[in-house]
Amino acid sequence: MAATRIVEVLPGPGDVHRAAAERFLAAAREALDLRGRFAVALSGGSTPRDLYRRLAEPPYLDRVPWARTYVLFGDERCVPPDDPRSNYRMAMETFLHRVPVPAEQILRVTGEATDPARAAAAYEAELRGLFAAEGTARFDLVLLGVGTDGHTASLFPGSPALGETSRWVAASFVPKLGSWRVTLTLPALNAARRVLFLVTGEQKARVFAEAFGGVPHEPAHPCELVAPTDGLVEVLADRAAASRVPPRADRP
Repeated sequence: MAATRIVEVLPGPGDVHRAAAERFLAAAREALDLRGRFAVALSGGSTPRDLYRRLAEPPYLDRVPWARTYVLFGDERCVPPDDPRSNYRMAMETFLHRVPVPAEQILRVTGEATDPARAAAAYEAELRGLFAAEGTARFDLVLLGVGTDGHTASLFPGSPALGETSRWVAASFVPKLGSWRVTLTLPALNAARRVLFLVTGEQKARVFAEAFGGVPHEPAHPCELVAPTDGLVEVLADRAAASRVPPRADRP
């Protein structure tokens, strides 16, 4: 079964974050009803900050089944958890310390480990334990962003991690940043039940038009390779991000 992809363009970033919060709640409640728990992988970077803050406020604070939620991370920088660059720190500061998720259900990457490959292997072992019954990394929801170069999670253009076919988690060195990351791989991302991309700002307009707006380009951007074999991909963008998508003949 091929992935279903839905692209929705909304007026501004606030509209994107409001819509994303509703998608988060819907995915959580569906997962709880059908499977008794909700497993979500969070995105880092600046785009999801307002979404996370919103989730820590009513009505989401009261309606998301936090006690049955398992929080994981799509990628992490190889830094300690108190480093300002840490995705874990950002998520904790913006909302996780304000919602009643049991601490043992927040599974972070040990970014401070001296060996990124061992940190990746350790995180994969945690994921395999969590998803033992499914036999694959069947996240109920994966939140993702898109970089101006088309990267998502820490799958950058040209990265050897893009060619991974069996491991769920990989260490990835990013030459242009001169730093290591630990990231979910395409086998893990493409096993998700639902993937939600958030894309905002004019600086993302070119890559959005190419990846999600039908503008021809070669090669494919890493974000385009996220296509669950049995799942839904939703892309929420604001008008600034969609500003370079050409008009279609069937649109008025």
